[in-house]
Amino acid sequence: MVRVDRFIIEGGCRLDGTFVPAGNKNAALPLIAACLLSDAPIQLENIPQIGDVITKFQLIEQLGATVEPCGAGTWRVHAHAIHSTEPDPRRARAIRSSLLLAGPLLARCGRAVLARPGGDMIGRRRIDTHFQALEALGAQVEVTPDSFVLHAARLRGADIFLDEMSVTGTEQAILAAVLAEGASTIANAASEPHVQDLCHFLNVLGARISGIGTNVLTIEGVAALGGGCYAIGPDFMEVASLIGLAAVTRSGIRIAGARPREHRMTRLVFGRLGVTWDVDGDDIVVPAEQTLCVQNDALNAIPTIASSPWPGFNPDLLGVALIIATQAQGTVLIHEKMFESRLFFVDRLIAMGARIVLCDPHRAVVVGPSTLYGIPDGIPSPDIRAGMALLSAALCARGRSVIYNIGQIDRGYERIDERLRALGACITRVSD
Repeated sequence: MVRVDRFIIEGGCRLDGTFVPAGNKNAALPLIAACLLSDAPIQLENIPQIGDVITKFQLIEQLGATVEPCGAGTWRVHAHAIHSTEPDPRRARAIRSSLLLAGPLLARCGRAVLARPGGDMIGRRRIDTHFQALEALGAQVEVTPDSFVLHAARLRGADIFLDEMSVTGTEQAILAAVLAEGASTIANAASEPHVQDLCHFLNVLGARISGIGTNVLTIEGVAALGGGCYAIGPDFMEVASLIGLAAVTRSGIRIAGARPREHRMTRLVFGRLGVTWDVDGDDIVVPAEQTLCVQNDALNAIPTIASSPWPGFNPDLLGVALIIATQAQGTVLIHEKMFESRLFFVDRLIAMGARIVLCDPHRAVVVGPSTLYGIPDGIPSPDIRAGMALLSAALCARGRSVIYNIGQIDRGYERIDERLRALGACITRVSD
């Protein structure tokens, strides 16, 4: 029998207290793949206990690595020997980051056979940038109907200009280049905090990566990597999601160890919807009873909130901004430039009472404020980020809501129901 979990939420509760964000999901996944580059023991700290991380650990275990828990959020990984270059197809198809096993397997074994990756169904997600980088480093790529077969007798450094600022494409290039013969340059590289975490981690193991935090990375290939210990930073998406949740529920909360400097663009964008917060050391303090109001552009023009590569506004946060906009006085256009299915969850919000016009797959006009009402008959979580947006909407709505398919939320947010309940949220997990 398959277990089906759902959240039952009573909206309207004010939250209060301190929230400690989990480790960054988008840093943990490439770091786990990077452990295959070394045959020495590695300790990873502040790893979130979420579905995608568990799947990634299972994938590298199947390849030959030993994975041992060493306390809360701490894991010891030892890839002394790799006895397979074909990750389990079923698990590989469950998460998108399974594709990041290609670079380490090519570097260590010269071969990789990967099933087509899975992940959130938010539209077409290109993988061409991965292959462009690997081929530049000397790999041969064969695409079959259901898998990718890669070979490389020897990876060699190259001058790589990526065709887009792809986060995982950049990470793939980094993972393949650190053990390549000679120097590599990766231009038009993504530079998100989790990409920086990957670079810093590899340098701890003995890699020679410079230009971290910029769009041009220089990598001097080394013969081998050693062991080490590394703690990843707080989850960028979780911090921003909690800021938005506090704002729409009119709550005052403290987010500990939030790395406020990483949220300067978040502050600008959320500020256009009336959201403010204070910085206390490394904490973000969101005040209660904020008056949410859309700040119009010059000449009273309706503003646009659009996604763009780092340090622009992250597309994963558009759902959070959209929920805030439903509670803010005024009109705003939400523009998702990258993925054509990410905004399709707004029909659930419309059913809850939000005034939203979905203009096309990429644009939605939000007119606020709207009183949201719970949906006791249930709404499904379509993906990780939309699921968290729907959870925020349910917590600020009047009445009861039921959210199904919460395994999607669990993939990206560690025990989110328990941690929100500790702040005063009325949320219960029910299993059938």
